[in-house]
Amino acid sequence: MFTPKYPPNDTAPAPTVIQPQTAPAPAQSHVPVAPPAPASNRPTIQLTPGSTLALVAGGGAVVLVVGTVLVSMLLAVAVTGVSVAVVAIVLRLFVKDLHRER
Repeated sequence: MFTPKYPPNDTAPAPTVIQPQTAPAPAQSHVPVAPPAPASNRPTIQLTPGSTLALVAGGGAVVLVVGTVLVSMLLAVAVTGVSVAVVAIVLRLFVKDLHRER
């Protein structure tokens, strides 16, 4: 299932041989001008006041959601830290009581 499947050797294209040029090309004194870029076939985006308002509202909603998630993660880390600190204090008190009873 995970083994690669190679094509048979006879279906590979024949290698092409590139012949080197014998004479160097003459140096040109002028810089060639690039042809102009073709016009794009993609439609342009036209923003109406309603679509602009929708984009702003959507961006604001994304910022609020991401902020809420980050704050909840920070709160979870803080609660975990406080819990570990309380457990450490309780364990220290238990160990202290064990040493005192001896």
